Order: sequence, then structure tokens, then C-alpha cells
Amino acid sequence: MLNATVKSWSDEEGWGVLASPEIEQDIWVHFSAIDGPGFRGLTAGEPVTCDVEDLGGPVQDGYRFRATRVVRAQ
Repeated sequence: MLNATVKSWSDEEGWGVLASPEIEQDIWVHFSAIDGPGFRGLTAGEPVTCDVEDLGGPVQDGYRFRATRVVRAQ
């Protein structure tokens, strides 16, 4: 898993963007990828760890990378 920070998040849209020093580009994340029960959202500036897939090009809302699992840092 990569270390990342939440760059932006929209509760209304249910997705946001992560930044990781290990990947040069931003990472798109959907609420369904966040570990945990009930409402799942993130907060800008929050540290997380994540698994990421490379889509090979700007596919998901213009992002090349998509988080497949996100865990809040302890």
C-alpha cells in the first residue's frame, strides 16, 4: 500500500483526489474504495494508505490512477 494524503473530497459526489509522493500524478478515489462501515468519506489533508491501479491513460474523470482500497492512517 502507498502512503497518500487526501487532496480534495466531495461528499455530494462521493469521490475525491489523493496525492502520493510515490506517484507523480493525482489518484482518483470513490467512496466505495474506503474501508469501513456506513457512510464513507474523507477530509482534505487526511493521511491514508491506498492500493492503486494504473489505468494506462487518463480514463477515470481524466485521472490515470485509481485507488482500489483506501485505509485511514492510524
